Amino acid sequence: MKCSLEDLKYKEVIDIENGEKLGFIDDVELSTDTFEIQYLIIYGKERLFGLLGRENDLMIPCSNIKIIGKDVVLVMRESTSSSYTTKPRKSIIESLLKN
Repeated sequence: MKCSLEDLKYKEVIDIENGEKLGFIDDVELSTDTFEIQYLIIYGKERLFGLLGRENDLMIPCSNIKIIGKDVVLVMRESTSSSYTTKPRKSIIESLLKN
């Protein structure tokens, strides 16, 4: 099955261990050496309409993907880690204070 990045954005990610809806794919991280997708990225929720930044982004390694279906992507955590990698984001206020 072929799937474009645009198609991925409309697929919901679900953890098959506990049925938790993790969100929709917002971005991917690509390796420039091998041209392979390394991570699916789900942006964190905004805090106070984005003024206080966002929660950490969720980064899901492609090795955790079990099935890519028509509407959903089913993923499973690796047995060695209890959660997915998160990446912090800066708030608008933090960005303005630095300038």
